[in-house]
Amino acid sequence: MAAQAEVERRVEAVRRFNRFYTSRIGVLHYLGGEFSLAEVRVLYELAHRASPPTAAELGKVLRLDAGYLSRLLRGFERRGLIARTRSDSDGRSSHLALTAAGRAAFAPLGARSHDEIAALLAPLADADQRRVLEAMETIENVLGADHRPPFTLRPHRAGDMGWVVQRHGALYAQEYGWDERFEALVASVVARFIERYDPARERCWIAEKDGEPVGSVFLVKKSRTTAQLRLLIVEPRARGLGIGARLVAECERFAREAGYRAITLWTNSVLTSARRIYEAAGYRLVASEPHHSFGHDLVGETWEKAL
Repeated sequence: MAAQAEVERRVEAVRRFNRFYTSRIGVLHYLGGEFSLAEVRVLYELAHRASPPTAAELGKVLRLDAGYLSRLLRGFERRGLIARTRSDSDGRSSHLALTAAGRAAFAPLGARSHDEIAALLAPLADADQRRVLEAMETIENVLGADHRPPFTLRPHRAGDMGWVVQRHGALYAQEYGWDERFEALVASVVARFIERYDPARERCWIAEKDGEPVGSVFLVKKSRTTAQLRLLIVEPRARGLGIGARLVAECERFAREAGYRAITLWTNSVLTSARRIYEAAGYRLVASEPHHSFGHDLVGETWEKAL
């Protein structure tokens, strides 16, 4: 155990970093607006959840006192910002979701936060941005070990595109018998992503478990108002952990912050696991068409979600 003097030094170092970070990141600027910081935290969580949480789940994630959270939620209800839906599995609980008015109230806050953080990172070289992100992830992983998920998400980096192409080619050959033309298609998609990458409106997320990549997804610009979700994949050994749903939810979160009004995606009817994820996330099937590709007769499907 560290000596008392060393304990005090470490405590002061954390306090110093906390003062620096809260000042630099602009957290306190919310306190002067329409919403308190606690209210913004609740709105943010509701806006970015893949599925509507209960009040108990919300309180646990945000570590807010149950009575205080209840008062916040009642205030939101009076203002028409949230709606409750009774749980099918437990009639005593209700799931919470933002209404259209709630999303409209949160939108400028999310956009302002996005722009401020983008401006904070912009002067930094790419290597320095990665160092900052990795340091943040380290702090989150160490201090949040009691509620840390069994996987983490990160932005793409050098070498990831090769992994995406190789794993798509290998897994789809193994599980569906698709030939090398599918791998060629994936290679063309990731090459175009890198060549035309617009970080303000496009993203790739890599899911990692135990330091190894186990999943990925891309969100790319299809038009000024519509984004396209592409290349969702999860390794067999990591399925069942919620990685696919989380990747899809990240696409929606980013698309909203980037100002898109809808997300579209193309898949095939045989990809039943992916289709279940899309359906659970609120996407709807809008078109289907038979085609012969990758050595098989398939049915291609277009799914969409309005934001």
